[in-house]
Amino acid sequence: MKFTYYGHSCFLIETGGKKFLFDPFISGNELAAGIDVNSIEADVILVSHAHADHIADLVAIAKRTNALVVSNWEIIVWAQQQGITNVHPMNLGPARFSFGKMHYLPAAHSSSLPDGTYGGNPGGFLFHDTERKFYYTGDTCLTMDMQLVPQYAALDFAIMPIGGNFTMDADDALIAAGFIGCNKIIGVHFDTFGYIRIDHDAVKEKFRTAGKDLILPGIGETIEL
Repeated sequence: MKFTYYGHSCFLIETGGKKFLFDPFISGNELAAGIDVNSIEADVILVSHAHADHIADLVAIAKRTNALVVSNWEIIVWAQQQGITNVHPMNLGPARFSFGKMHYLPAAHSSSLPDGTYGGNPGGFLFHDTERKFYYTGDTCLTMDMQLVPQYAALDFAIMPIGGNFTMDADDALIAAGFIGCNKIIGVHFDTFGYIRIDHDAVKEKFRTAGKDLILPGIGETIEL
């Protein structure tokens, strides 16, 4: 299984012969200036919520690749209005796909579309049937709901925001890692804006001291999981 980071909360997971792209926001991220958005391929695009820093490149990539777009009902309706036809709407809960079972789980955040209208429930994605079981929380604060995750799956790794201000910071993400019973965390949603800059060495040390592994991939970096 391969994980490629495109900055902020945008990443690609390659598993089972498919490419899963999450929260496509590249062209508006100055830190990702070295990424050619037109070179990114995807079979499935998953959108956690409707904020611009998670859907900015959704329409362009979806139309170019004809990837299946998976998100909540409101985002899918908006995507169809933009001319995207290969879609799968969800609301919070489980669903089955050709690639296996997936949960769309609650995230405590807000969600509004580019025109300012309601973007539906924000959420995160739990994959059950890929090479590794993993959970992307989406943008969220720490919530007690995360304690339910071990009831669904024994996770191999999880992807969490750690920048604070708009989401969990590293301290809250460390507690969340305990809630979900996962020792390998990939940090996202950091450094993009002044509000969410972090001390990389300090946050890694916090996780290391707690016996957990925090991975902070570089933009454009691909890692094996």
